[in-house]
Amino acid sequence: MDLGLKGKRALVLGASRGLGAAIARTLAEEGASVVAAARSEEKITAWAGALPAEVGGRVTAARLDLADLASVEALVERLIAEGGVDILVNNSGGPPPADAREAKRADWLVQFEAMAANLFHLTQRLLPGMLAKKWGRIVTIASSGVEQPIPRLALSNGIRSAVVGWSKTLASEVAGQGVTVNVVLPGRIETERVEELDAANAQRQGKTPEEVAEASKATIPAGRYGTPQEFADVVAFLTSEKASYVTGAKLRIDGGATRGI
Repeated sequence: MDLGLKGKRALVLGASRGLGAAIARTLAEEGASVVAAARSEEKITAWAGALPAEVGGRVTAARLDLADLASVEALVERLIAEGGVDILVNNSGGPPPADAREAKRADWLVQFEAMAANLFHLTQRLLPGMLAKKWGRIVTIASSGVEQPIPRLALSNGIRSAVVGWSKTLASEVAGQGVTVNVVLPGRIETERVEELDAANAQRQGKTPEEVAEASKATIPAGRYGTPQEFADVVAFLTSEKASYVTGAKLRIDGGATRGI
């Protein structure tokens, strides 16, 4: 299937590893020109350099620290000066584990700025260029925790729920102007982030990370963790010409782990 991404320009956040890197690579393989942004340009350059030359040549590394508004502004100004982007994949790092009763006010404020407020601002700055072209795709990565809260991830559950509400509101505002806005909810995908969470849970429970991972997989109907490529393929479809009538959606990619419909 030709996704119609040749000639499109994409910005993928959090692209140094995990889901962001997989998405950026997949969009480049589909023919898009990709600005892959993260705090570490070196990590992006490393994985892009391992790709076939034709694909890797479509990837440009850019520095972005979502916790630093000046960093956000610098990248946005550069992209606007270069003609903007057609596709935006919002992807922020996860906050540290915390119970709802122990997370401090300062924790909420710091994490909300990096995971929500600065994402909203970045999107608002790049949106006019999409509206002018009457074509754009905005996909934001949240978490299955917005539907089925994950224990000890109160900061993520709460802040990402706010991001879902914002996304749905924006989708309604721009649906008639050729711009789609969707949210994807990853479950347990084999990334460094999930490995870190399993290790933290293992330490707290007095178990090995392998034991924690196996117990987690036993709760997933698919019986395993997903792969970054499986996740990236769904995101690539949502950014494509083929998904022009999909907007305001909240799509789970979790192997059936979320209970309920």
